[in-house]
Amino acid sequence: MLRKIPHSAFKGHGPIQILYPGLELHDDDSGIGSIGRIDHAFVQGKKHIGMHPHVNDEILSYFRTGKVNHLDSEGYSDTIGGKRLMLMKAGSRFYHEELIDGVAEPQEGLQIFIRPGIANLQPEVIFYDLPEVHSKNQWRLLASPQADSPFTFSSQTWLYDTKLSAGKAISLPELPAQGLTALLYIYQGSVLVNDSLALGKKEVLLIKGEDIKVISQQGAELVLFLTDEAAPIFKEGMYSGNMLVANEY
Repeated sequence: MLRKIPHSAFKGHGPIQILYPGLELHDDDSGIGSIGRIDHAFVQGKKHIGMHPHVNDEILSYFRTGKVNHLDSEGYSDTIGGKRLMLMKAGSRFYHEELIDGVAEPQEGLQIFIRPGIANLQPEVIFYDLPEVHSKNQWRLLASPQADSPFTFSSQTWLYDTKLSAGKAISLPELPAQGLTALLYIYQGSVLVNDSLALGKKEVLLIKGEDIKVISQQGAELVLFLTDEAAPIFKEGMYSGNMLVANEY
């Protein structure tokens, strides 16, 4: 199955727009498996997001341009952006704030809200420096359930990225398990899938049980999510959880 989720599915009209991928597919869950929510931010100038809580969310900050200063209740303070990524495992309760500096260049990137495998894990913050900003024309594993990947999720979730040069094509990576659901996110540029399906920036392709060939005539940046929809997850995280049911924190 291949199904396109258009950019019009994003909620909000400000600098941070929100995608609940499950809302395009069914009426009982705002997420798809462990993939709860994707925020696409584009901030020009300075913006301060004050101290706020997260509960049972695992949040990967994937900022490609600009700088974000992070401060949290666990005592961590750091600057992320470009080659430096961050995973926050909120667990039982966690607070953080962000100061975005989009003056020299606009700050653009994703905050990816993944559902944990179980509730109330110990809060943890992990930083990772990529050798290069981009992985050109091949998939790069950023996060998985395995401890030997740059970041480790507590759920059965995998995250890859790549930057396709103009005229280059790519297929899905070798899947780490059977029966996974894939979401292909077009972060920048545009692509053609299987020579017929066009996708542009901030559009998603849901893939189940099919291989694909992706080509970009002008170049594109892609983020790939894999999730095992049959695996255990906690669906009541503050931001990653099912927005169609009430969460009480």
